[in-house]
Amino acid sequence: MTDTEALHAALLARIDAAQSPEAIEAVRVEALGKSGSVTALLKTLGALSPEERQSVAPRIHALREGVTAALAAKKDVLDRAALDARLAAETLDMTLPAEPQPMGSIHPVSQVMDELAEIFADLGFAVATGPEIEDDWHNFTALNIPETHPARAMHDTFYFPDRAGDERRWLLRTHTSPVQIRTMLNQKPPIRIIAPGRTYRSDSDATHTPMFHQVEGLVIDKGITLGHLKWTLETFLRAFFERDDVQLRLRPSYFPFTEPSAEVDVSYSLVNGKRVIGGGGNGGGFMEVLGSGMVHPKVIAACGLDPDEWQGFAFGCGIDRLAMLKYGMDDLRAFFDGDLRWLKHYGFGVLDVPTLSGGVGA
Repeated sequence: MTDTEALHAALLARIDAAQSPEAIEAVRVEALGKSGSVTALLKTLGALSPEERQSVAPRIHALREGVTAALAAKKDVLDRAALDARLAAETLDMTLPAEPQPMGSIHPVSQVMDELAEIFADLGFAVATGPEIEDDWHNFTALNIPETHPARAMHDTFYFPDRAGDERRWLLRTHTSPVQIRTMLNQKPPIRIIAPGRTYRSDSDATHTPMFHQVEGLVIDKGITLGHLKWTLETFLRAFFERDDVQLRLRPSYFPFTEPSAEVDVSYSLVNGKRVIGGGGNGGGFMEVLGSGMVHPKVIAACGLDPDEWQGFAFGCGIDRLAMLKYGMDDLRAFFDGDLRWLKHYGFGVLDVPTLSGGVGA
């Protein structure tokens, strides 16, 4: 037996006798490490003549490959045995509850937006959006709001500095009505849309914030009347508050962009000293929730449509206010404080998605 064969046999015997991953690693280092016996043989090849290297090199390489394969096979056997022993010794109680994980929640405003989209989708309305930075033509002029209207004053509107060479005045939109204008300019009637989104006004107290959320609705078609508006609002409010006893009261009002215009009140009852939308007894009454009216002919004409051919109605209300009325918040400023305790109390689970079949308040 040659020295190479003897070394091979000895290493295989040690590998076979190893009973732990540590023992296998020790054999590997002794054989194939920097100072290992097989490594030492490989280093001798450089000093041999070509003829000697041709006869000796194949035996040394075969030794290295054989030892490497034997080490891998033995390591696999030991790893499997260790895993089997661990599985036999360990038990897992599948009835134990999972570790609690912090979970986020859906903000009430986002929840209400989803509810509005579901309700109006069932009524055939699409959701339209537009830029929050607007020019005064889309935000005021096209909506029949004259230069002298208070809404154009600095105390009510956030204006941007004038741009050199730009005659338009830029501002943060004060309502989502510009979305109605852009839709009428870019889409041929009939039109049925709602326009939810953020709006901005210079105001701040318990029921007003500089940034708030608003939803507006617009219908443009032939033969549209106030009866269509009243039915739409009744259907919407009863579906949103999930009560069939919601009563509406329309009071004459004034908005530059509608004629005639009406403030819309809903009935409420007092339950344990709190207002609950619906009914009208138990010391209740009516409270204002939104504004509405027939689209002014000047607004229709500003968008390139013939007001003698096309009519329509529009309405608008604050999404934050709807959330407060439905879910019982009493301070609008808390909506934007980022208080995790408030969000945990009033927030909705990520799976509480409103659906037409499951109910908007599911």
